[in-house]
Amino acid sequence: MEFFSIKPEVFGLDISDSSLKIAKLKKSRAPFFDLASWGEFEIAPRIVKGGEIRDKQALIKIIKEALAKVKGEKLRTKYAVASLPEQKAFLQVIQMPKMTKEELQSAIIYEAENHIPLPIEQVYLDFRVISPSFLKEDSVQEVLVVALPKTIVDSYLSVFKKAGILPKVFETESIAISRALIKNEESQFPLALIDLEETKANFIIFLKNSIRFTSSILVSEGQFALLSEEIKKYVEYFQSHHPEIKKIEKILVSGNSPKLKEISEILSKDLKISVKFGNPWVNILPEGANPKLSPEDSLKYTTALGLALVGVQSK
Repeated sequence: MEFFSIKPEVFGLDISDSSLKIAKLKKSRAPFFDLASWGEFEIAPRIVKGGEIRDKQALIKIIKEALAKVKGEKLRTKYAVASLPEQKAFLQVIQMPKMTKEELQSAIIYEAENHIPLPIEQVYLDFRVISPSFLKEDSVQEVLVVALPKTIVDSYLSVFKKAGILPKVFETESIAISRALIKNEESQFPLALIDLEETKANFIIFLKNSIRFTSSILVSEGQFALLSEEIKKYVEYFQSHHPEIKKIEKILVSGNSPKLKEISEILSKDLKISVKFGNPWVNILPEGANPKLSPEDSLKYTTALGLALVGVQSK
């Protein structure tokens, strides 16, 4: 099961507990793209809960209706890059001796068992070598490992196929969010990203060309101080374990929470870090161009746009 690679032509499909979002891009004047198709559709409570599909038939119906009702151009492809729930994923940067790709393919399975809280035969696993690395030892390399329970992935795969969708790649939300918000998917200094939904927040630390840390945090209504406290702990933990890396000085926020502005102000005050709204068009439109979506809707579509970028970037 691959989480990192794909070939065209696809649309992005982002599913959360409360909504389904579709985004499809098309090539414009190089190196930019246009938004061709898009749509946001409500998912009623209890159909998807905590990232687990509880009512397959209801979700299949919603997906079929969504495919037929997108705004912009009609969808003429059934191929999709689909998100998988971050709260069900295990993402870890681990250190491995330098070896050939073939050797790493075998060795990573045994090493991953030490970091994944499930038997290795119960998960789908993928990995990516992080280069350049911050390690001083020439004989050691850093590897980003992503794993998800087979039961979760198979459940989504079953629903998509019955809805007439052919998923070319599954991606965790954090990977798609990073692709959408970080210019050219590269940052010379550590960035924190927070994608806020009604009941959870995806927290990501990104450096150079890779995710370094992620966590999915449950969010209760009005309990923003607790969210801020949790994020502060993660920031301090990361910085204490990586003293050789510059401190995090910027946080980019996105998501569909109606309290984004309020939460951003709380985070900035509590963490003493600059907090700004992310720009999910940074790798899609030229600077200064007006997107087809409002600023508020653009932030809601961050994950879907990050997924959609995979198709056009791989052509």
